[in-house]
Amino acid sequence: MADLNDPRVPGDKDATGTATGVGAVLGGVAGGVAGGAAAGAAVGGMTGPVGAVVGAAVGAVAGALAGRAVKADPVAEDAYWRENYAGRDYVAPGTSYDDYSPAYRYGVDAYSRHPDRKFDDVEADLGRDWGTARGRSSLEWDRAKHATRDAWQRLSDNVERAIPGDSDRDGR
Repeated sequence: MADLNDPRVPGDKDATGTATGVGAVLGGVAGGVAGGAAAGAAVGGMTGPVGAVVGAAVGAVAGALAGRAVKADPVAEDAYWRENYAGRDYVAPGTSYDDYSPAYRYGVDAYSRHPDRKFDDVEADLGRDWGTARGRSSLEWDRAKHATRDAWQRLSDNVERAIPGDSDRDGR
């Protein structure tokens, strides 16, 4: 797991030279779509123009699904929520980021593990396991779930912007 105290700016490269940040996630998704479409078109091209079109469409879908498997950058997500949590309507006045941070991290981790599911489909499991995931947060699940859902939705929206259509099947 990434060190949330890491001073690197989101979007930097880590010690191994691997890109980090939301751009890396979106780049992985876009690369999956483009690569899948190119491969599908090449295979489809062997059967003529119609096959190329069908192959490109099938390849794009397969590439999009592969690109969705890219994990979010917890350092970039922590930086985003640290900057933006206080303006959320579910945040109680005077509550510190330290109370909400585990819930945001939990939402990022849960979405990374279940990118093909809806939050509502996994909420009961997340609620059951919150006691273990919460660390030192004083929030009970009835309050933490809003921040967890918010982090989940942010990642889902980022992926959906990179993949054409309603990839998360939420009607948006």
